[in-house]
Amino acid sequence: MSTLLLNRNAVKTLMRMADVISVVEAAFRMCGEGKGKMPAKVYLSVEHGDFRAMPAALPGCAGMKWVNVHPGNPSLGLPSVMAILIYSDPDTGYPLAIMDATEITAYRTGAAAVIASKYLARPDSHTIGIIGAGFQAHTQILAHAELFNPISVNVFDVSRAAVDKLIRSLSQFPIRNCSIQEAVASDIVCTLTPSHSPIIKSKWIKPGTHINAVGADAPGKQELDPSIVKEAVVVVDDLEQASSSGEINVPIQKGAYSISEVYGTLAEIAAGKKKGRTYNSTITIFDSTGIAVEDIAVAKLLFEQAKKAGGYPSIDLVGTSGDKK
Repeated sequence: MSTLLLNRNAVKTLMRMADVISVVEAAFRMCGEGKGKMPAKVYLSVEHGDFRAMPAALPGCAGMKWVNVHPGNPSLGLPSVMAILIYSDPDTGYPLAIMDATEITAYRTGAAAVIASKYLARPDSHTIGIIGAGFQAHTQILAHAELFNPISVNVFDVSRAAVDKLIRSLSQFPIRNCSIQEAVASDIVCTLTPSHSPIIKSKWIKPGTHINAVGADAPGKQELDPSIVKEAVVVVDDLEQASSSGEINVPIQKGAYSISEVYGTLAEIAAGKKKGRTYNSTITIFDSTGIAVEDIAVAKLLFEQAKKAGGYPSIDLVGTSGDKK
């Protein structure tokens, strides 16, 4: 046996957003049915950033993603977020593949957000507000274009250059540079910043808005005014992760919000155990911290596609030395 090696270019070649949305939604549904296993992610802080270990298993597959967040990396010519994923046979533990997971992380995050929008946004939603024009903005737009068509995109970033780059890279979509207030006035708002203090004010949010709160993915991070969280119907990807490192983590720590106020998980909604949006005027929030079952579902998809296509390199990592450790 051998271990398949998929670098970033291979992953980009194999991955299609429509397929990613499909397998990620299926993963949420399986988790809602009790068929997924996933400990909360483990954080390892170092001087200039942090690492996160994210293991998970779904029927027929298992693996772990090792991902970093180092905000100063762009000045060194490196991405601030990089990741690798080990994809294993759950029956034997054999490492079936090692793949770059940087693109997987971006695509599955966009997919999770649009799945939340599918269940929580108003059905007539067509304007998408993007707060933060980094790489994640790219996949948020691609994902929402799959399910909300036509879309009109309103983007705000403190860097006009970042907005211009996003517009050039997605010239097939109507994307407009605008103020943060104008972007937040959209039907669906995706917050994608590393902020540690609220940047979205309650008075900017219209009744019926759906918010994908994506940027807060570590303790102390926060993008929304706590009063928005208090007013909204909040759905999380994972309750333990969200309460410790998601958008709700700071309001909980300050006593402005409690875990008992969370409506439910996206897995429960995808599995039909809880309803999505019920009233057009409701403000809804999806607290997206990023969960490992999303990564493993996409890794399974890519592994199967790569095996079918053939021609990708592999290596014998384990050998035939029996049980030696």
